[in-house]
Amino acid sequence: MSSWRALLLRIGDKCAEYGGSNDFKEHIEMCYTALLREIDHARDEILSLIVQCAEQLPHKIPFYATLVGLLNLESDEFAKQVVEDTQLYLQDALDSEDCDKIRILMRFSTALICSKVLQPASLVVLFETFLSSAATTVDEETGNPSWQPRADFYVTCILSCLPWGGAELIEQVPEEIERVMVGIEAYLSIRKHVYDTGFSVFDFDDESDKSLDVKDFLEDLWDRIKVLSNNGWKVDSVPRPHLSFEAQLVSGTSYDFGPISCPEQPEPPSTLSGIACGKQKHEAELKYPRRIRRLNIFPANKLEPIDRFIVEEYLLDVLLFFNGCRKECATYMVGLPVPFRYEYLMAETVFSQLLLLPQPRFKPIYYTLVIIDLCKALPGAFPAVVAAAVRALFDRISELDMECRIRLILWFSHHLSNFQFFWPWEEWAYVLDLPKWAPQRVFVQEVLEREVRLSYWDKIKQSIENASELESLLPPKIGYNFKYTVEAGGERTEEQLLSVDLGSMVKGRVMAREVISWIDEKIIPVHGLKIALEVTVQTLLDIGSKSFTHLITVLERYGQVISKLCPDQDKQVMLIEEVSSYWKNSSQMTAITIDRMMGYRLLSNLAIVSWVFSPANIEQFHTSDRPWEILRNAVNKTYNRISDLRKEILSLKKSVLSAEFSTKKAQEELEAAETKLTLLDGEPVLGDNPVRMNRLKLQTEKTKEEEVSVRDSFEAKEALLARAISENEALFISLYKSFSDVLKERLPPASIDGNVRSLHYDQIDTMAVDSEEPSAMEVDRDNGRPKKSRVNGARLSNGYSLGEKEQWCLSTLGYVKTFSRQYATEIWTHMERLDAEVFTEDVHPLFRKVVYNGLRRQIQEV
Repeated sequence: MSSWRALLLRIGDKCAEYGGSNDFKEHIEMCYTALLREIDHARDEILSLIVQCAEQLPHKIPFYATLVGLLNLESDEFAKQVVEDTQLYLQDALDSEDCDKIRILMRFSTALICSKVLQPASLVVLFETFLSSAATTVDEETGNPSWQPRADFYVTCILSCLPWGGAELIEQVPEEIERVMVGIEAYLSIRKHVYDTGFSVFDFDDESDKSLDVKDFLEDLWDRIKVLSNNGWKVDSVPRPHLSFEAQLVSGTSYDFGPISCPEQPEPPSTLSGIACGKQKHEAELKYPRRIRRLNIFPANKLEPIDRFIVEEYLLDVLLFFNGCRKECATYMVGLPVPFRYEYLMAETVFSQLLLLPQPRFKPIYYTLVIIDLCKALPGAFPAVVAAAVRALFDRISELDMECRIRLILWFSHHLSNFQFFWPWEEWAYVLDLPKWAPQRVFVQEVLEREVRLSYWDKIKQSIENASELESLLPPKIGYNFKYTVEAGGERTEEQLLSVDLGSMVKGRVMAREVISWIDEKIIPVHGLKIALEVTVQTLLDIGSKSFTHLITVLERYGQVISKLCPDQDKQVMLIEEVSSYWKNSSQMTAITIDRMMGYRLLSNLAIVSWVFSPANIEQFHTSDRPWEILRNAVNKTYNRISDLRKEILSLKKSVLSAEFSTKKAQEELEAAETKLTLLDGEPVLGDNPVRMNRLKLQTEKTKEEEVSVRDSFEAKEALLARAISENEALFISLYKSFSDVLKERLPPASIDGNVRSLHYDQIDTMAVDSEEPSAMEVDRDNGRPKKSRVNGARLSNGYSLGEKEQWCLSTLGYVKTFSRQYATEIWTHMERLDAEVFTEDVHPLFRKVVYNGLRRQIQEV
């Protein structure tokens, strides 16, 4: 890498390129000198890299804007081209709805104001263009309020620019910027407050829902900007390197932006039904999502409100642009250009992304690796901060959204596996005194189970030796449970003999059709189908239990046998019961086996739903993740099939267009050749020379065949997609009906708006566990030891005061919300039928309310 490129990339960093110096002015002068030497013969490269660096290292934007300002003094055309390119890229980003690019290019434009490259009036025009579009969108009469997320995003972009250039704007164009502020206030007065109760990391009690009193993200940012304005636009977390060069920059030429236009707002639905508007709102939320939902798990620090917002922006940008380079990501995260420590804010921001709803921006493993690298980068500070975050989340685990709870379990177990599974488990040993359904106890139990998956049983037992009593929460050491094990010297039953015979056949690699014939002749006539299914499945699973490869081999070789025995849903439920029975001590192998069987089409998703909602599993809904993991896998696999088919169809659609173009071109060439006059033996004849004509005919036939083949593939995939969508519709109807039925049996009566505060507090008397059984505890924070107390027969712990029935209801409703939120795109597709068959008048109001919260659907839209 040439020196000027390295200097440009590393500006603002404490690095070798700058001799380990922290002096930003020195950095800029050194980089400017290097660029000036190269600008005559590498102008385009420098211009391209500066804009690219501004886009992908946005926390350094003030440095790049200052460099452009200094280069503007030597080369007017260079700075002018930067402005033109920025305007062009911004318009492209608006047209393609690239939120990150829009936000960052607007910040870069604001920084160019500070370095006297861009006219302040141009930025004000840009702000007013965004404001006009936003106000039009939310207007009830002329706009389309379903697209308020886009309008909010535009206004957020304006506000988020002000910390980088508010002082300069208020100094240079005070009246214009005041007009923009008045316009923002007017917009806030006509938009609707965003109630994202279904997307909060922490659940709150219905009527006392804290979110009703909390400002939404845009309102909160507006308050922070007003505080900043009142403080004279002074902000510590934004570098202002241009001030060191102000005397030079003031003599530079400033340029105007070209015209910028926001995309036309989508047309409102032709019929203004709740479903139609809900679908549009969902689409808007997908295109313009929230970047962050603050956790607020640490005590408030002395940071100015705007500084917190800016550091969050820095951290989120680094996470975004270094998502493929975790070590670089960690390096940049710990080296932000701010004059104060921010480890707690950094931890809270990373955890907010890991737990972001409806889904994290990147795969959870990315955040796991970043946290590990941050612990290595700041070994004296960050591990303790991570531990504090875990303790804070553990204290509030009963309030944590169910999906976030699962993510936290998966992250924590994986994180510990990278640090020798070390954790002071004795701090949490008190969970054994809690009832089996208490969220803290379930959390510890699930973390230990996941740790065993990542290591081995004895290792995890050793890791909890300081709290050896927690061994009772470990899963059994032996995972399998074979029904037909033959004891040494014991007498064999008929079923055991059949299992031995079948095992010999399998080990002898007898063909599947011969095994089917043997079952039809030897087992079913004598013992019936049930015994035949039990013996076959148990024996095959036992042979396949040695490893994952053994399991796959058995299913591939003898899947036909299982398919013959289990042709319908009822038999498939029996099959799942046998799998669950064999692997009753291993949730992992149960989930893997059922997932593989579904992959080989031996099990349908409807059979899995039916099994998950069987009485034995219903009783585990609040104490184990086992049934939920299997259900998640089944719904995920169905959803992924549809996603894959849509991608394939999109690709085939392009192939069809390409094939049509090739066919048309070949046909045109052939027709042109056929109408061409040529001389043959001195005589004019119609048509090109025979050799070329023959080649063109063959080419035309070949392109037609290829077009037909691609079109057939396209139609076949469309048919598969239609079938998959139909199966998906049946799956969600079955799933929601099952949820509705089990909840209706257990939920207490509710008011029409779905409020059931009794689940939390009011009905401890009637729904609490028996007073003889320890149900909860209260931790004495003075000495860290459990302090037991009772209220109407229910023990309390850290505010935990729920009986088993209430906890079952809350856990199950939490999963209802999780599935609704995670698969909202597919669910909205089938909403008309779901309304007709599931969300009818007799459905429990709380069940409907939770589903609608997950879909961001208003209750009045029914």
